[in-house]
Amino acid sequence: MDIKEKIEELRAELHRHNYNYYVLNAPEISDKEFDDKMRELQDLEQAHPEYKDENSPTMRVGSDLNKNFTQVAHKYPMLSLANTYSEAEVTDFYDRVRKALNEDFEICCEMKYDGTSISLTYENGKLVRAVTRGDGEKGDDVTDNVKTIRSIPLVLHGDNYPASFEIRGEILMPWEVFEELNREKEVREEPLFANPRNAASGTLKLQNSSIVASRKLDAYLYYLLGDNLPCDGHYENLQEAAKWGFKISDLTRKCQTLEEVFEFINYWDVERKNLPVATDGIVLKVNSLRQQKNLGFTAKSPRWAIAYKFQAERALTRLNKVTYQVGRTGAVTPVANLDPVQLSGTVVKRASLHNADIIEGLDLHIGDMVYVEKGGEIIPKITGVDKDARSFMLGEKVRFIVNCPECGSKLVRYEGEAAHYCPNETACPPQIKGKIEHFISRKAMNIDGLGPETVDMFYRLGLIKNTADLYKLTADDIKGLDRMGEKSAENIITGIAQSKTVPFERVIFALGIRFVGETVAKKIAKSFENIDDLQQADLEKLVSIDEIGEKIAQSILLYFANPKNRDIIERLRVAGVRLEADEEDTSEHTDKLAGKSIVISGVFAHHSRDEYKELIEKHGGKNVGSISSKTSFILAGDNMGPSKLEKAQKLGVTIVSEEEFLQMIE
Repeated sequence: MDIKEKIEELRAELHRHNYNYYVLNAPEISDKEFDDKMRELQDLEQAHPEYKDENSPTMRVGSDLNKNFTQVAHKYPMLSLANTYSEAEVTDFYDRVRKALNEDFEICCEMKYDGTSISLTYENGKLVRAVTRGDGEKGDDVTDNVKTIRSIPLVLHGDNYPASFEIRGEILMPWEVFEELNREKEVREEPLFANPRNAASGTLKLQNSSIVASRKLDAYLYYLLGDNLPCDGHYENLQEAAKWGFKISDLTRKCQTLEEVFEFINYWDVERKNLPVATDGIVLKVNSLRQQKNLGFTAKSPRWAIAYKFQAERALTRLNKVTYQVGRTGAVTPVANLDPVQLSGTVVKRASLHNADIIEGLDLHIGDMVYVEKGGEIIPKITGVDKDARSFMLGEKVRFIVNCPECGSKLVRYEGEAAHYCPNETACPPQIKGKIEHFISRKAMNIDGLGPETVDMFYRLGLIKNTADLYKLTADDIKGLDRMGEKSAENIITGIAQSKTVPFERVIFALGIRFVGETVAKKIAKSFENIDDLQQADLEKLVSIDEIGEKIAQSILLYFANPKNRDIIERLRVAGVRLEADEEDTSEHTDKLAGKSIVISGVFAHHSRDEYKELIEKHGGKNVGSISSKTSFILAGDNMGPSKLEKAQKLGVTIVSEEEFLQMIE
């Protein structure tokens, strides 16, 4: 046997032993024997660098070399799931699916592991790329760090896997590892990790992969994507993936009825506490990939899946005082300051009280013993008061403030809204700083080097008073400031300059118009060629855009009615910020469906529902959810709902087939 054959034999052997130990939990050799073989392979690879392989078992130890993460676009967007917290909402989801499909379906129930999402790409049986969720459209390439996780195969078993595919899952830090890591941090008097999820996420983003390797992360894979998957069933694909060497949860179950779904949920609501890793719910997925495609997606999440979140843990503690925070939109949020209490793995000292109605409903008094929960086990909130614990020493009743705690302006409460607002949006410091922080954020203008602390310092020093002021900053203005060297100053100025190339839709989002989030900003950018057209739009024009109702439209009109906002936009224009859509954004658009309101119903052969919605918008049409006398026509696939068919016939609405529709837009 020559050297090359010996190296390949050792690699194959170590891959097999690694899988047996970390995935099957059934080792065949001792740790010492494994380590001896690993050292032998390391020595041979070092002596023969010509046989280097990026997927060798020796890559799992990591490197001390620092490496900046590069951004990689996801081939398939990584959307988040819609959350639900009650059995009634699960029933609603099940009924929606049944109604939309109009045929039998299965639900795949999976544990919702509480870690950090990862997407792995394999080509010809080898791991080539590992990318974090990021913003869903693109994420960080963390391949070197992921290679250190021993439950993730570098090379697949067998030969019946697709030539190229993607598999997604959750990277986790087991409870045992988490607790040991925090014990070590405590000894060194370092800040502790709040929970295993934060610990896993923080570890994955470390620049030193050898430290990542020492953290003993684990992974469960739960979703296969690609053009040539072995099965139509999601569950069946996972079973195949397990044969290739992936760690797939054996707790996953296929359910035929809603009753079986609830059995699964109720069982694991109790038993999850005995698992070695953190979980915070159950994920429900329609099993058939064909049915998944036909159900499609909303702007934020798939229609074929939902996450049921377990009821939050509750604790009792004392309310000491209520303080008030002013956000970038002027919304004033009351915050309860509490005696520290342990809750879902973290120490809670503060909790949101949301608004004046919540305070009034709870009948809060200073000194009350209050029940605190974590909504979705993330954000602490007060859910009740132990009134039996009150004594004659009870403090004063908590009443919502009248004036802004930052600028003194009289607060306002708009009709139909629960929140109170400070109306002084152009002169109230937290609002100004909040708008700037929103403007520079990753999903908006993405200006590197700037953060809340830097924004606060620049504001206090009078260097910036609004977002447009960022573009007049120079390196000389900021170098020499607190913790601001020449290099840092240059990086900030470079980041500001680069933000001038950010697409129009993100600029609209960055402006911070109330109720205009990412999705609405995209809709606006598709409907208006430039900011001038948007400024001149009236209420009628705005509400004709899909997903923009009167509330959002009024907010847009109010924003542009303010002369100070218009002045900022003019200054952004002069600075060179993109205030018009790319030509290619609208090059394929036509007016073939202009003025038409279209309802989509049924199951389609050529495109998914979401793809048809895009085509309708691209050709000037408007998507509507329900049939009325104003509906132009129904784009109907197979299994159109009988109630929709009956209503269409009653109102005399035309029904257009998939083929007819495609001919219309040719």
